[in-house]
Amino acid sequence: MSQAEREQLAERIAGEIACSGESGKTLRKWRTDFEITQTELADDLDVSPSVISDYESGRRDNPGIGVVRRTVGALLSIDQKRGGRHIRQHARVISAGYDSDSVLDLKEFAAAVPIDRYFEAIGATEIAAGDWATVVGHTVIDSIAAIKRLSSEEFYRLYGQSSNRVLVFTNVTRGESPLVAMRVVNPTPNAVVLHGIDAGDVWDHAADLARVDGFALATTTVDLEEVLGTVSEQF
Repeated sequence: MSQAEREQLAERIAGEIACSGESGKTLRKWRTDFEITQTELADDLDVSPSVISDYESGRRDNPGIGVVRRTVGALLSIDQKRGGRHIRQHARVISAGYDSDSVLDLKEFAAAVPIDRYFEAIGATEIAAGDWATVVGHTVIDSIAAIKRLSSEEFYRLYGQSSNRVLVFTNVTRGESPLVAMRVVNPTPNAVVLHGIDAGDVWDHAADLARVDGFALATTTVDLEEVLGTVSEQF
């Protein structure tokens, strides 16, 4: 990752935190997404862990842009010292656009959301439990358009800013194609939702494949516009 790309990533993260109506929760989302503890972040910033906790919980006033920039710089520095895995993941999508016919919605949540809460909000039925408890965004994909038009690299970019998210596939019959696609995508998402079909109509091997890769799998028949509206309002 070049210095310019790193600066652009830092500006994007800092801007999201500063502009969020719940900056503490958004700060926590990015810290946990980078898999950094409050103590590790506090040590890098030379402050008490309670300072980080107070910002994230809202006990302190929203941090100013100077504090936000220092904090984001610390997150990136810690990750770089560990090999830069998260930085590289975010760098792949930093300037990525997407085909609006393939991607119907791409949203980053203000804070990490429990997967079961997300499923409940969109009226989804869980078919297989996953290895992760939360997500920080979702991408809604027209499965047929994506398969026809997107390369593997472009498919990866659909993750948005993090793979810690839900991929919602519409225009599915039984879910074979999305589940097979998940076998060749690395890393896999935290959860997959097959939209427009009942749990009983899902491909027989879908749950087994989800368990192999560790992501939660669910279905929902709730109208897509209602799903998008609910997610926009609640998350």
